[in-house]
Amino acid sequence: MTIKYLLPTANRPGQRDRFSVRARKPSMTLVAIALAGLVWLSPDCARALEITAAKSEIDSQLDRDYPALEAIYKDIHQHPELAFHETRTAEKLASEMRALGFEVTEHVGKTGLVAIRRNGPGPTIMVRTELDALPMEEKTGLAYASRERVSWNGGETFVGHTCGHDAHMAIWVGTAKMLLALSNQWHGTLMFIGQPAEEVASGARAMLNDRLFERFGKPDVALALHIGPAPAGLVGYKAGTVTSNMDSLEISFKGVGGHGSAPNMTIDPIVEASKFVVDVQTVVSREKDPAAFGVVSVGHIHGGSAGNIIPDETKLQGTIRSYDAAVREKLIAGVQRTAKAIGEMANAPAPEVVIDRESVKAVTNDQALAGRIGPVFSAAFGGDAILVGSPTTASEDFSEFGNVGIPSFFFGLGALDPKRVKEARDGGKPLPGNHSPFFAPEPEPTIRRGVQAMTLAALTVLNAVAAK
Repeated sequence: MTIKYLLPTANRPGQRDRFSVRARKPSMTLVAIALAGLVWLSPDCARALEITAAKSEIDSQLDRDYPALEAIYKDIHQHPELAFHETRTAEKLASEMRALGFEVTEHVGKTGLVAIRRNGPGPTIMVRTELDALPMEEKTGLAYASRERVSWNGGETFVGHTCGHDAHMAIWVGTAKMLLALSNQWHGTLMFIGQPAEEVASGARAMLNDRLFERFGKPDVALALHIGPAPAGLVGYKAGTVTSNMDSLEISFKGVGGHGSAPNMTIDPIVEASKFVVDVQTVVSREKDPAAFGVVSVGHIHGGSAGNIIPDETKLQGTIRSYDAAVREKLIAGVQRTAKAIGEMANAPAPEVVIDRESVKAVTNDQALAGRIGPVFSAAFGGDAILVGSPTTASEDFSEFGNVGIPSFFFGLGALDPKRVKEARDGGKPLPGNHSPFFAPEPEPTIRRGVQAMTLAALTVLNAVAAK
């Protein structure tokens, strides 16, 4: 998925930052709020969590754990797998978690896994990572770059972790190790899930359809993160809506095939599809409120077999993104109306329009969770903890877990060299974002900050939920 999750990005020269953000310094008020909201679970100990001490302990443990985490990251990076084919990836994570003493179940939702570790009575916290990569070539030039190729959609494609899921997995394993090292500081159950097929927005639903929570218990809270093109070490978070709704569209324009030299004897569906790509943008620019976010993008068109043959069908696929329900309905109606009108204008058979209205709903961060975890991030990371003003335009099927009633918290991490980010902001070469063939996270600062942040978030939740 194209991600700029909760992070300010360096745009092209002359452009404003995509998001309205403001730094939150670790003021005494914020520290007091954070400390007041965190209590150790042990019944004989009611002292508040001292964030600085906790972070120091995490850092010391990371000094020992990091080399192994980087090795996991580079191995997964070199061996990416596509959605619902993440067999090697899942086996590797399962092996790591079993070595830590987790009870691991594989093949949940086809290629997903669930790792459970109990530490006495208390709340259950779910930490999710994604397993899949993208069907595209990596061009970073890194020594550990992926050169994997697989069969896909009737042809062959390169595969690459150009979205960052490989870093997420290393952070996921590192957080599991860290929480076990700090097991004297919490009671409850860890539920670490490796979710397949996030890139095609199907993996979370597949795990739920495989009776994830009926089989393993419904967690009290779910946590997840995503890296993006911002300085490594930066943590971005917000309450409320975090990502966009996503509806996928697929349209088959019908025609009458024939020779390319005699278009008058045909009805050209390539022209129909081309006209749709242009005309549907007036729905976005002229029908919805200009201040309301809404996008219709076509990313795939296929029609014909040779340059001198006009085909009898052309198919296109695209995506509809929105925050607001009313905007969503307007865009969907506009897509359907535009496609139908173009077919009628061409005197062609009616096009087949399929819109998956159950694709992905927006991720919404629980207000109470954000109110507890945000101040802890500010106290731990100072100016590197950013309270973000607007949702991202990307989508995420982590929302599926919130949709079944689990309070959730999703946050972002910077992953790029801060020097490169500054150069881009000063008018230099634009940064590669997620899904770019040149996207290359800085492993150590990204993984370290991810483990720090996710561990602190988990400790916050375990103790806050237990104290209720």
